[in-house]
Amino acid sequence: MTNESAPPDHLDRSLPATAPVRLAIVGAGPVGLTLALFAARLWPAAEVTLFDARPAGHDVSGDPRTLALSLGSVQLLQRLDVWPAEQAQPITRVHVSQAPPTLTGVPIKPELTINALDEGVPQLGAVLRYGQVVAPLQRAWEAECAAAPARCHFRLGTPVSALKPLPDKRVELDAGIAEVFDLVVVAEGGVFADQARKGLTHDYAQTAWVGNVQLDNSAAPGLAFERFTRHGPVALLPLKAEPGDAPTRRRAALVWCVPRDDDPVAPLNDHQRLTVLATLLPEAAGVLREVGPLKSFALGLNAERTLVDGRQVRIGNAAQTLHPVAGQGLNLGLRDAFTLVQTLRDATNLDSALRRVEWSRAPDRWSMIAATDFLARSFTWQLPGLAAARGLGIAALQALPPVKSALARQMMFGRR
Repeated sequence: MTNESAPPDHLDRSLPATAPVRLAIVGAGPVGLTLALFAARLWPAAEVTLFDARPAGHDVSGDPRTLALSLGSVQLLQRLDVWPAEQAQPITRVHVSQAPPTLTGVPIKPELTINALDEGVPQLGAVLRYGQVVAPLQRAWEAECAAAPARCHFRLGTPVSALKPLPDKRVELDAGIAEVFDLVVVAEGGVFADQARKGLTHDYAQTAWVGNVQLDNSAAPGLAFERFTRHGPVALLPLKAEPGDAPTRRRAALVWCVPRDDDPVAPLNDHQRLTVLATLLPEAAGVLREVGPLKSFALGLNAERTLVDGRQVRIGNAAQTLHPVAGQGLNLGLRDAFTLVQTLRDATNLDSALRRVEWSRAPDRWSMIAATDFLARSFTWQLPGLAAARGLGIAALQALPPVKSALARQMMFGRR
């Protein structure tokens, strides 16, 4: 039965038909800028204001942090004409393995290789610096603001201190002065240690040491490594060669996860770190020649139970901060941004559309949260045979191409 007294959803307007939707985005990182650009280009009814605390005129292009983007994220940035292809290092193969001791007496290698050619795609993803992603996004947004100054606004040097829901469902935003918006999206991320705790949180008591390393040039270009050790995962992400690099060497970004309370990396000097790390990497990675300066940060899960709270939405690291074991945090955020705009662009009832955003993002969000949380916790479990079980799981994926392909597609495009 239908309720004939109630209009269908597409006629149920939560806003006057002629009124623009005032959208505020808090955070001008890659997720916030991507959301702003998609909203400006795909959602004609939106008037978009982007807030960020960083000073106007600050050059973001030199930020050296490393980002790993999935193929789906690359395609989203290509769609916006902001993908810096000449600066990005494509990932064409991923090698996953379990470090010994594992599978003792079993003639099976705990190794898994995912190849872009096998999946019928040119690349599985790409690696580049944070500044190389954010700078073209920011230039594109500044161009949008210049072309449509009545509709697109960039408020740099303007930290947002508070959000307050109003009785009419709108949101009051305090950024020095109070302003009212129909919808506020928080895209500010930050790292686990600095975040206020959300609805679902767990401290993994692990530290990630990150930096760059140099290896000999024996491995194929575009090959990334994920190595599971007894302390935690170690990842190597291929980097684009830079002027002055020796032709006999290649550069890679390192993510080395270890226990926080008994940290085996902190007391070591660079030479000792090189020696220890070389024993952890698979032979296929080649010979490790140099370890650069490393920085550390605490690892944990910090996730909202829902993306949507009234007319406030959280996306990216503001919604879910994950362990880096699968490198999916930023990719989730970009998919959050695109889905939000795709759902709202033709909506005539903002609140109904936001409920659809929540439901449509749930499978992708929760499958990734569950997978990374399980893997991260497994490195803290002291269970006999756990390493062998993990190694058998890796070997089983390699022996089951359809399952391996399904995993690869989810890593590239999320769960659909």
